[in-house]
Amino acid sequence: MKDFKNKVIVITGVGSGIGRALAIAFAKSGAKLALNDFKAASLNETCALVKKEGAEIFETSFDVSSREAVAKFADEVVKHFGRVDIVINNAGIGLGDYFVHEVDLNLFERVMQINFYGVLYGSHYFIPHLLKQPESALVNISSVFGLTGIGKSGAYCASKFAVHGLNQCMWNEYADTNMTVHSVHPGGINTNITQNSLDYKSVTDTKLHDAFQKEFLKLTPDYAASVIIEGIKKKKKKILIGAEAGQLDFTTRFFPLWGNGFINKMIKQKLEALGLEKKV
Repeated sequence: MKDFKNKVIVITGVGSGIGRALAIAFAKSGAKLALNDFKAASLNETCALVKKEGAEIFETSFDVSSREAVAKFADEVVKHFGRVDIVINNAGIGLGDYFVHEVDLNLFERVMQINFYGVLYGSHYFIPHLLKQPESALVNISSVFGLTGIGKSGAYCASKFAVHGLNQCMWNEYADTNMTVHSVHPGGINTNITQNSLDYKSVTDTKLHDAFQKEFLKLTPDYAASVIIEGIKKKKKKILIGAEAGQLDFTTRFFPLWGNGFINKMIKQKLEALGLEKKV
């Protein structure tokens, strides 16, 4: 898909970060947009920016972990625009650093509901409409944390591994159709990951997330959006964002056990240098 003019593009989680950057970038390319975010105020801010680009939009605020809400969204988008050309399941949420034995399982399950089931629902209910188009794309946001397990990030890693696994299945299921499936793995993108963590109030009482953001999240959402858009154009199944994403993907594919240990050791050393490494 080379030209996005007048294409109908669905994006979830557009209140900030990559979602907002994608919405603005596609608006500039002449696309029509169906936008979602859990936070109505953040959604309205993004819509105001998109409208400045002259794009036609349909927006609604809801929680992507609700199967009924996502199904309704799909129906409403098709009713409003008549079709769907691209769906980007971007909505996601983070969680602080916890060992598996100490994490609040309610929060763990909540991460799975948003990060995985939100993607599953967005795929399930929009695919029938995407398949009707002569050319379409399904874009599901995983993470570099969906490529290898990172200590004390069990909930987030589990959810992003699940997204990547689902994407791999769909690469094969829809290989003979006109719909391309893209698994996106952002590296260190400077987004509102702290504010979007389920334990936001508690993590702001520590220096961990602010330091993590400063040390590891150095790429801009605009850059991430540009890589994703280029990946859609080139029909890339796996879209890696950032040099560290490419390095991690190579290392963990060819040296999975060694690579996992090496990556975690590097992260541990950086956290120790900042005085933030957490012990059992």
